[in-house]
Amino acid sequence: MLNKIKAKTSALGYELGYRMALVKHRKNLPALTECDRPILDSLKRDCICITNLTDLGLTSTSQLLNSAYSLLPGMVKNDYNYSDQNPPQIYTVTDLPEFFTWGIEPRLLSIIENYIGLPVAFHGVHLRKDFANNKQFATLLWHRDIEDRRVIKVIVYLNDVEEKHGPFEYVPLSYTSPYHPNCYRIKSKINTSGGINDETLNPIIPKSAWKSCPGPAGTVIIVDTRRLLHHGTIRTQERSTLFFAYTANPPKQPQLCNHFWDDSFPKPNLSKEYDEELNKQSLLIPKNLESLISIDS
Repeated sequence: MLNKIKAKTSALGYELGYRMALVKHRKNLPALTECDRPILDSLKRDCICITNLTDLGLTSTSQLLNSAYSLLPGMVKNDYNYSDQNPPQIYTVTDLPEFFTWGIEPRLLSIIENYIGLPVAFHGVHLRKDFANNKQFATLLWHRDIEDRRVIKVIVYLNDVEEKHGPFEYVPLSYTSPYHPNCYRIKSKINTSGGINDETLNPIIPKSAWKSCPGPAGTVIIVDTRRLLHHGTIRTQERSTLFFAYTANPPKQPQLCNHFWDDSFPKPNLSKEYDEELNKQSLLIPKNLESLISIDS
């Protein structure tokens, strides 16, 4: 009983400190341009905004795409079997300047800081290639990220993503808010298993309410993966993406952010992949992104 009282007292103190920090930092939030205001409004209203690299218009996009398409051919799964659980190939590319520079673009950080309400920590970026699967496991299960009170992931599609490629999918906030009984029904099941499959979620929130996010190469999904219940869907064809991760600085659970910069996942062999693939980029870039990318940049 005493331990429970201490835990509740500690949680209350943390909540009070968090609220005070939000109020104190409000006057220091960076100014936004008019074109970025709709993105923030969408995040505040829905916890998600779907845009694209062209409309976002960040200055380092060309360098980002050059590097991403140079590395993708080296991400090959030799032991692929459609009947198995096929984990993704993930490169940690946080240390590469082309990825890091895009992740800390001032306009992007300003949007995220205005949403989080506190100084922002950029934890890093993963280049992912997800393979076909016929079973739900890991991030294919419905879940919420728990690194912080608000966790922003910026997801960039590097190929056209249709249903067969397994688009990002989420449940609208109105179905899972703390004021809705679904919140507690889902929370208890996730706490037991770490994630839930479609069959478990469907009786609580019908599939007709789920929101799938297909889109062409260059689609950008800015989403609070703490507040929205979400997952990657089962796919029959490969999907290539970039995942950028942000929280408040410091986050509530910083140890859960380490995999964006430590050795949890391999880092690319630049000497091999850059030399062999850079000259092939024009064959790998989707047509709708050609105007954004320069091989000589």
